[in-house]
Amino acid sequence: MRSFALLTASGLCAALTFSGTAAAHADTCDTGDTPEKILLKGSTTASYFWDDASGRAGDTGLPASGKPMQKGMAASPSWPLMTEGYVIYKGKKMPFFVGDRGPGEPSSRGIMLDLDGKTFAELTGGRFNPNTLYVNGNGGLGHIEIDYVITKWGPGLGKKNHPVPFSTRAWAERDNNPAKPPKPEPTATPTATPAGTPAATG
Repeated sequence: MRSFALLTASGLCAALTFSGTAAAHADTCDTGDTPEKILLKGSTTASYFWDDASGRAGDTGLPASGKPMQKGMAASPSWPLMTEGYVIYKGKKMPFFVGDRGPGEPSSRGIMLDLDGKTFAELTGGRFNPNTLYVNGNGGLGHIEIDYVITKWGPGLGKKNHPVPFSTRAWAERDNNPAKPPKPEPTATPTATPAGTPAATG
């Protein structure tokens, strides 16, 4: 288990590949006829990490899922591993899957998601430095306020609801009562004006 790394660091339907296994989001994206499948929506503070077992910059070892560190991997303090979804920051939308545990203690202060450094860099307009594992060129941002959407729950242990701190150990419990998916937002239906009806004038 990892606690928290890099705290001090001053489209829309993408497919993620987990060690050669493609996990496409085609079944959950809005393709025109099939509405997106949304299981949970919310907002939180996100930080970033990059755990490649090199021991650099707070790295605590390989990800808990056993998958190699990669773009699109996130760490959650409570969601099941291999949960999938996306985050939105200032209009930018990026996919993720939960491949690790964390942040640790910072989750008790409301930092409920660790994005991989490459995704964090792309969202914030920075550059991921593979030598230092920090994100540079984004004005020193190490935390951002994001919206998250869950489109698929992972099959293992963990809380299938809004995230809770790592210290609650919800990541070690099986959740047989997942959150009810939010009701779809109503779409506006344009009102047709019958032929021959004069337009209203002021």
